[in-house]
Amino acid sequence: MSGHSKWATIKHKKGAADAKRGKIFTKLIKEITVAARMGGGDPGGNPRLRSAIIAARAANMPSDNIDRAVKKGTGELEGVTYEEVTYEGRGPGGVAIIVDTVTDNKNRTVSEIRHLFTRHNGKIGETVAYMFQKRGVVEIPKEGADEEALMEKALDLGADDVQDQGDTFIVYCPPSDVTQLGEKLKEAGFGVESAQMQLVPTMTVRVEGRDAEVVLKLVSSLEDHDDVQHVWANFDVDDSVLEQFSE
Repeated sequence: MSGHSKWATIKHKKGAADAKRGKIFTKLIKEITVAARMGGGDPGGNPRLRSAIIAARAANMPSDNIDRAVKKGTGELEGVTYEEVTYEGRGPGGVAIIVDTVTDNKNRTVSEIRHLFTRHNGKIGETVAYMFQKRGVVEIPKEGADEEALMEKALDLGADDVQDQGDTFIVYCPPSDVTQLGEKLKEAGFGVESAQMQLVPTMTVRVEGRDAEVVLKLVSSLEDHDDVQHVWANFDVDDSVLEQFSE
């Protein structure tokens, strides 16, 4: 399993911690607000909003918070105007990194994101998007899931592939189908942890030693930034480094 995939598992577990719940809620509220503003407040006709609401409910966000975020997005309630801004750059060892942000102040955000890159021997401003492809990704915990039954059901529902990645099965599909596929797999009895579009690396960069440690610190610090929604990177590191970092 690549370091990138293992990192995704580690950060998912970190994200579930109660200590970070407030920060998770902030990011989810921003996503719901932007999704509602761009595609309307009806989840039935807005796949992005539906996916965001599913993620919010999975994080135990109160329904009132979700409703307010939707209404701020549609203009029914006053609220901050957010913009989506994506930054591309490189980390130590030439690792490609894409940072998706939602911000109410682009000048502040770019300054802070640039500072984080520079502080961790990285640089923003290089085009790296060609090293990634958009894919629908459904994560299903291994516990209680039969791989053969999952494979059969997922492929029958139009999935492209099912992969074993440690404690999790990853189901890949076209990005436009991911929300519906996640819902159908859940209806079929599988414990869906998340279903969302992701930028999946088409090539990875192996980093070791000090570079590996600094890359992980850079990615972690970016993910902790209040304006950052997602960080996509193509690093590959030893599991032992990841496990030590997550302790």
